[in-house]
Amino acid sequence: METVDERPASAASAVEIRRWGCFVGGDWVDADSNFSVESPCDGSRFADAADSDRQLAARAVDAAHAAAPDWGARPHHERAKLLLRVADQLEARRADVVDALIREGGSWFGKAMFETGYVADLFRAAAAAVYLPEGEVLPSSYGKLSLAVRRPLGVVTVISPWNFPLLLSSRGVAFALAAGNTVILKPSEETPVTGGLLLAELFAASDAPAGVFNVVTCSRDGVAEVGDELVANPKVGGVSFTGSTPVGRRIASKAGELLKPCCVELGGKDALIVLDDADLDRAVEAAAFGAFMHQGQICMAAERILVHESVADEFTQKFVAKTKTLKTGDPSADKGHVIGPIINARQVAKIKAQIEQALAEGATLEVGGDVDGLYLTPTILSGVTSGMNVFRQETFGPVAPITRIASDDEAVALANDCDYGLSSGVISRSESRALAIAHRLETGMCHVNCSPVNDEPHAPFGGVKGSGFGRHGGRWSIDAFSQTRWITLDRGDRRYPF
Repeated sequence: METVDERPASAASAVEIRRWGCFVGGDWVDADSNFSVESPCDGSRFADAADSDRQLAARAVDAAHAAAPDWGARPHHERAKLLLRVADQLEARRADVVDALIREGGSWFGKAMFETGYVADLFRAAAAAVYLPEGEVLPSSYGKLSLAVRRPLGVVTVISPWNFPLLLSSRGVAFALAAGNTVILKPSEETPVTGGLLLAELFAASDAPAGVFNVVTCSRDGVAEVGDELVANPKVGGVSFTGSTPVGRRIASKAGELLKPCCVELGGKDALIVLDDADLDRAVEAAAFGAFMHQGQICMAAERILVHESVADEFTQKFVAKTKTLKTGDPSADKGHVIGPIINARQVAKIKAQIEQALAEGATLEVGGDVDGLYLTPTILSGVTSGMNVFRQETFGPVAPITRIASDDEAVALANDCDYGLSSGVISRSESRALAIAHRLETGMCHVNCSPVNDEPHAPFGGVKGSGFGRHGGRWSIDAFSQTRWITLDRGDRRYPF
């Protein structure tokens, strides 16, 4: 890595620009070229990262493959200690990482603080998962010692997105390592530093064995080539992908063609159901957090708010009032700016077009909808129906569409009338009623009296339908990143027929 003697235009971000290489086999390796990473907060140049090609990606696979036998055979406590050291290193550098999350990804200060704290806990949860049971003793009709055991996949590729870059990279990395695999991480080209390169520094400072953890970055132009190598290379044993449904389908299809295990967590169009007996103040808090946290750029975001018609007017009034208190602006300049920038201009255009189409189709703009560069004020649309695009297509922005419902059955039908199935929420004073609805929803997760946005390191996280398959978290991650083998020991009692 080098430091470039150049400063960005914004005085608020006037720091030296760092030129990063890739982290391969325990060393920092330069690519033939680099690409610039701009801060969505103010457009300044945040960093330069290595623009890898297929050859450098293959080199990372070779390094991980060479390190895999030794790492997989290491005693449990050695794998656990490395993960604990990484957690300690992150906490020691927390202020720097928080600043990077704000400047590179447009995170609100509170979101960046949550993300760093969560990831430290995640590595500790992964360290604990090292000691989970790895097999069973099975009965045998022939008096054998019959064992079902779990073994690592070998090399695991982790491909992560930009919205929670540190968290979503670490989720795939930490548990794959805990299971005894080595890892190549390819973070998003939007957030290569917080999505991977800072993690490489933490692993290097934690004395990780060479090749156990590797990071390869590339620009948007190189994603197809580098991504294909990291999935198709025969030395790769499994893939973890978090990102959009269209890209996830292609990766899962490629992995399936090659008969490789693949854990994919994709998009969502998550419903928050507000019943007629709901505590509306609680419902509004859940809706505001669920719809507007990190500008709605969360796969679990509450992108469909289904409200019983008897309380819809009061809920909307309270929700609008709450939304007006949320400050929009540069989070690197003011910690009070809860609503930061959208990640790039392409996404702003997509969100704006979706809002305009909904208004043309008869929806009502209750608040928001103002665009200033990459900043879009939190937006509430009422009168949204199931036929509108804003009801069906993932927005990934600070837009909360409200749809009225007349019954629990209608709420379930509308919530399930969707290609996605990641998360959901139900707000009701009757826990039994809400749980009955939760059991009927076609989602991988559901949270009663809370927003759809929930995550804990030890819990099974993942979706159904167009939201993917496989689960991250706790023992479910160990299952995803290992394979079952059957081993028997015969003690001479088995008699052959010839």
